[in-house]
Amino acid sequence: MKKSIILILAILCCVGSTVAANKKTVRQKNPFMSEYKTKYKIPPFATIGYQHYLPAVEAGIAQQNEEIQAIIDNPQAPDFENTVLALDNSGATLNRVSYVFYALSESDNTPQMQELAEKISPMLTAQNDDIYMNDALFSRIKAVYDKADELKLTDVQKRLTEKYYKRFVRNGALLSPEMKDSLKAINTRQAAIELSFANNVMHEMSANAIFVSDPAQLSGLPQQTIDDAAAEAVKRGQPGKWAFTPRGATRLDVLTNADNRELRRQMYETYMNTASRGDQYDNSANINALIQLRKKKAQILGFETFADYAIDPVMAKTVENAENLLYQIFNPAVEKVKEEVADMQAYADAHGGDFKIAPWDYYYYAQKVKNERYNFSADEVRPYFELNSVVKNGIFYLAKRLYGLNFTEMPDAPKYNPEVTVYDVTDAQGKHVAVFMTDYMPRETKAQGAWMSEMSSEYNYKGVSERPIIYNVASLTPATPTTPSLLTLDEVETVFHEFGHALHGMLTRAPFRSLAGTNVDRDMVELPSQINEHWAYEPEILKNYARHYKTGEVIPQALVDKILESGKFNKGFVMTELVGAALLDIEWHKLNWCENIDIKGFERYVARRIGLPAEIQFRYRSPYFKHIFDNDQYSCGYYTYLWAQVLEADAFERFREEGALNTAVADDYRKYILEAGDTEDAMKLFVRFRGHEPNADALLRNLGLK
Repeated sequence: MKKSIILILAILCCVGSTVAANKKTVRQKNPFMSEYKTKYKIPPFATIGYQHYLPAVEAGIAQQNEEIQAIIDNPQAPDFENTVLALDNSGATLNRVSYVFYALSESDNTPQMQELAEKISPMLTAQNDDIYMNDALFSRIKAVYDKADELKLTDVQKRLTEKYYKRFVRNGALLSPEMKDSLKAINTRQAAIELSFANNVMHEMSANAIFVSDPAQLSGLPQQTIDDAAAEAVKRGQPGKWAFTPRGATRLDVLTNADNRELRRQMYETYMNTASRGDQYDNSANINALIQLRKKKAQILGFETFADYAIDPVMAKTVENAENLLYQIFNPAVEKVKEEVADMQAYADAHGGDFKIAPWDYYYYAQKVKNERYNFSADEVRPYFELNSVVKNGIFYLAKRLYGLNFTEMPDAPKYNPEVTVYDVTDAQGKHVAVFMTDYMPRETKAQGAWMSEMSSEYNYKGVSERPIIYNVASLTPATPTTPSLLTLDEVETVFHEFGHALHGMLTRAPFRSLAGTNVDRDMVELPSQINEHWAYEPEILKNYARHYKTGEVIPQALVDKILESGKFNKGFVMTELVGAALLDIEWHKLNWCENIDIKGFERYVARRIGLPAEIQFRYRSPYFKHIFDNDQYSCGYYTYLWAQVLEADAFERFREEGALNTAVADDYRKYILEAGDTEDAMKLFVRFRGHEPNADALLRNLGLK
């Protein structure tokens, strides 16, 4: 639309005098542009709008660039504080907006957030590249790294310096300008593809559903699952029917309980074909592109494969070490599967099942055999696992019992969603430790799975102390009009698991942000979460939270015995699924050829190569394997869950030997694992707590595989 020349000139005359005022106004109105004034500096979510993210990211990048230039231009010789620490503390505005942006991209991923992500993700990737390929900045980091002894750095200062030096090198600091440009292009393209991959999975999980019109097909399903499906059908415009989505709790309820074999098959195949149906949300092209880009990236940085690049800096060190550990678990697990399948086939044959056990039968018949063998049904214990009690009388009681922590709800605290609950965490002396947020209910805009992250990190150096803001997110069984949220055993374990991560984040005492909390080696990060699952079934803890939601009755000892007796049941299947997925991940990233790969064909090849039983498919098929394809955090790193299981099983044996609720042992665990962060080599910290390096024997005993 045209404007008259006179009007434009008149406007331009006013611009010069108002630019400064406008910048100030924008800064004042954008919540990200200054330090939060809320209690404990919780993000003021009510005042944050979609319009604030992009300007804050742009301003945050500009601010960080100025801070980095100041580091480079500093006339003083490089030292720890004017170079390494200054870099670690740079980008306050960018950090504020990034924390909230990433949190809501996963937990409230509305179309507006998806649109923002398409703009912001490439900007953040480019900023990361600009920092870690900055020759002048790297020169100062290297100067401190080379003269660490001469500068008399403390051990923890050396640790942070070394971490940055290696991070620069792994991000291309030693490359030629031409190769740096190539790496930047790869990173930018990779970020866009990873975002597309994640969006495709989220769309498929939200859009796909199986509709049932015949009530006879509902046989065996819990009434709560049926009621949820009826409500889902109404939401999807088909009242009078039942709609079952492939999301976690619903999918497992159908596969475990539905007597109708066809319904189980439909559910299984709907889930297994997520993002691989050949339509616009098919992730096959994204996977091919990512594998090619990652291979090129690894080779540019001097590694033969991306697997070599990914595993080099963590505890395992080599692909061979990671695979050796995985096969120590996989081979006994596969042998156990043969027994489990034989038991299920015998049960099916005895009850009129004229068919061979297929993958969609596994959960159903495993549950039948378990019920018969132990006279136990998961639905029998579900009324004792009310979510509020699992949280307040379970994980919070455990935290108080072992670490002296108290959790006080903050009803007036800012929340990014009304379903979020915020707690002030204090120690035994009443001193503030952290803010903890929980977000447990499913939403269409929430990503699949469960996770922990932070809204701000910990810092404790030279009298300046900032405590973290930590959150847990999951999609657990929701309440119904007649019952509260009643959890499955798996969901109870999920709550304890993610709370283990939260404790790692909340209790950290590392002095510097990049060494604090969960900023540890990938194959160490799952230790605190997985070890925490053990306490879910510790008798004192279990009886404190497992109370009938109607009567308040403590779970009967007979049921507790059944839970414990059946705890090792079906572990062959569980571990074969897990290790199979980890081996698939490694096989993808060991590839030296990677053009136009048939995804299903490659998966069949890997399944044959490793000896995956026919009755089991990979826990995550590649097109929805978000751990490894929607970011680089767990790329060629899914094995770390198994590595960490070896660590936690060995570590928990010390609690078994000296007392599961022994506060002296808990003090050591807190000191060497939860508080230490990445202040020291992960293996050294483990040995300080346990007294020896870990091996797989304890895990195999726990699982009944040895």
